[in-house]
Amino acid sequence: MFQQILDPIAGSLLISALCAALPLILLFVLLGVFKVKAPIAALASLALSLVLAVVGWRMPAGQALAATAAGMFYGLFPILWILVNALWIYRLTVATPWFEVLGRTIRSISNDLRILSILIAFCFGALLESLAGFGAPVAISAAMLMAAGMKPLKSAVVSLLANTAPVAFGAMAAPIIALNGVTGLPLHDLSSMAGRQTPFIALIVPLLLVFIVDGKRGLKQTWPVALVAGAAFGAAQFVTSNYLAVELTDVVAAVVTVAAVLLMLKVWQPAENVGIGGSVEAAPEAAHAGAGARAGARSAGSASGPAAPAAGTAAAAGVGIPTDNSRPGPRQIWMAIAPYLIIIAVFSVAQIPAVKAWLSQVGSVTFAWPGLDITDSAGKPVAATKFKLDHLKATGTLLLLSGIITMALYKITASQGLRIYRDTLVQLRWTIVTVTAVLGLSFVMNLSGQTTTLGFALASAGGFFALLSPLIGWIGVALTGSDTSSNSLFGQMQATAAQQTGLSPVLMAASNSSAGVMGKMLSLQNLAVASAAVGLDGAEGTLFRKLVGWSLGLLALITVLIFLQSTPVLGWMVP
Repeated sequence: MFQQILDPIAGSLLISALCAALPLILLFVLLGVFKVKAPIAALASLALSLVLAVVGWRMPAGQALAATAAGMFYGLFPILWILVNALWIYRLTVATPWFEVLGRTIRSISNDLRILSILIAFCFGALLESLAGFGAPVAISAAMLMAAGMKPLKSAVVSLLANTAPVAFGAMAAPIIALNGVTGLPLHDLSSMAGRQTPFIALIVPLLLVFIVDGKRGLKQTWPVALVAGAAFGAAQFVTSNYLAVELTDVVAAVVTVAAVLLMLKVWQPAENVGIGGSVEAAPEAAHAGAGARAGARSAGSASGPAAPAAGTAAAAGVGIPTDNSRPGPRQIWMAIAPYLIIIAVFSVAQIPAVKAWLSQVGSVTFAWPGLDITDSAGKPVAATKFKLDHLKATGTLLLLSGIITMALYKITASQGLRIYRDTLVQLRWTIVTVTAVLGLSFVMNLSGQTTTLGFALASAGGFFALLSPLIGWIGVALTGSDTSSNSLFGQMQATAAQQTGLSPVLMAASNSSAGVMGKMLSLQNLAVASAAVGLDGAEGTLFRKLVGWSLGLLALITVLIFLQSTPVLGWMVP
């Protein structure tokens, strides 16, 4: 048996905490200063944490290796099992004409770039984030905005900023599921808490998008539809994450928001349309009478003929640059959104009490991970040595089933489906290395006691830790490019520090995810994807400078919210 030690280095909690932070410092320096690729940086940090665990924290080498294996396996299942199958479904749709039909449906609604920034970057981007993630929403929405006539740099900025509100529940809630895995806190509580934080950001983001596209005029003329979009998305996020299924949060929120915007545009249109190059034309009077949405959609040709896109844009986005803005027929629209409806249906069936009980009984198994026998510094068994393996009830398995149904509906052959699955694995090969290494690092730090040492040291900040917690999550996502990775690294530390300061572990752990997403627009990975998608190689620095103010501003807002939730003022919001 191995018992964790709080202050193993020179008997000092401060020195021990500084040593425990070394693997994280190494990860940040390699990523942020030396621009080392994420897989190599993660593996180097994992190696350092293993050395510290054995030499500094006196963890038996066998148990340290067992902890690494447990973390890597958790990275594969359920985290990567979700990501691979979610991205596979997305790639299935791209392999058919129906993906272009879906894009054409969205583009046919309006010829106003401000409205399209909400529909494409915010709504459609959230739908892609719910499945694909890892840069796909940014690349595709940026390419579609360019096709609608928006300038390349602005397309990239809008797409990056829009990719904030949905990230905490992206990839079928992989970040929240990872947080549950490393902290042991109830999944529903974490989901509910995040769902009481991110909607406030969702309310603001569409307003920021129209301001970026058209300045004060855009905000003045389109704030009603922007507010409707933000309110619909936030409300759907809250309801789904608190009362339905956490995995469906972004899917439901995106679909509800599209419906809300469509209904809004049937009864209201901005006074002017802003098209290619910022050209302005008066909106037709019919729009104000309630029929202008369709009329404006069918006259979208005035804004649908963009300049030739930069070379490589289509390849970067993974789809051809769309130029047809004609509205598809009802049957085509239903077929285009079918994969998302299938996912909603499959997960809804899985929530039926009888089905859910059956899946929990036969589709899940809990066992002690081989080679691990660990107690904390107080002598209590560490919960993370128990491993819960969901197989049939796993989110990834339900996504796999949804993908198979999608294949049948789209008449995709088994050989083609398997080829796309293989291509998906090839596309994610370095992501797989990064995620498994980061989860291995997380488990070694958690089980050796390094994370607990850090948590106790941070707890010395007292109630002010509620102000530090969001910043920690923001730094984690900005440097790793992944809310899932940041939650895996810092989730347990946040919970430990919260317990020591008398704060809610659920609040602080969820804050790591909710505040962390504000850093995603500044991550090197996302900046590189956006630059490539709009054909502006080497524009990462320019994008960073344009976005850093928005990122810090949103971080400040959610930090104030989280601090108030840690006090009696908004403490009633904590589950």
